[in-house]
Amino acid sequence: MHYSIVKDVLNLLEKFEIENESHAYSSDIEGFKTWLCKNESSEKKENEPYWEGKENGRSPESVISTSLVHLNRYAKSYSKSAIWDSDFATQEDFIYLITLKTFGEMTKMELIKKNIHEKPAGMLIINRLIKQGWIEQKESEKDKRTKVINITDSGRVSLENQMSRIRTATNIVAGNLNHSEKMELIRILEKLEKFHHPIFSRHLESRNLIDTISSEYSFLKN
Repeated sequence: MHYSIVKDVLNLLEKFEIENESHAYSSDIEGFKTWLCKNESSEKKENEPYWEGKENGRSPESVISTSLVHLNRYAKSYSKSAIWDSDFATQEDFIYLITLKTFGEMTKMELIKKNIHEKPAGMLIINRLIKQGWIEQKESEKDKRTKVINITDSGRVSLENQMSRIRTATNIVAGNLNHSEKMELIRILEKLEKFHHPIFSRHLESRNLIDTISSEYSFLKN
């Protein structure tokens, strides 16, 4: 038997009796359970962070969505600075090159999907990189019927020349989070990524997207 658990339960019962001298709760197991649930709920509420508009009913979901939008804009501003006065036109240019350098050759659509882009936007980026001579297209060694793209030596050099500033921009985005906070944020973001990526991959039409997803997940229903 775990005597420490028994001791904790006895301590809770003692606290319940002391706080229930006014008989606000029935002096039985049901009263104890009600008191326990209320106290647990109060403790969780005390640990909640404050956010702007909370007192007016602004939801945590609204805060999360807005913060993600803001953080994306902050990150873009740092990326823009990182490629200032270089041959890179947008942050997507070096992100596509980093993807190819990290994961190796792949088809155009694999590269586009890996970077969560729609096909037209992704093709513009790829064509721009081909024109710059930073990536090249060739037949796949595994399947001659398939075309793949990879980063060229010129692309590697251009990327490496800018990597110091890109790394600095990346570090700034992570801000003043300590190591433990970074690891926790990665876990949370990966959980969100695993939820959203399969939805994005279905390529649902915008007019049906929200209604379709909200009908499929019970926790999204009002």
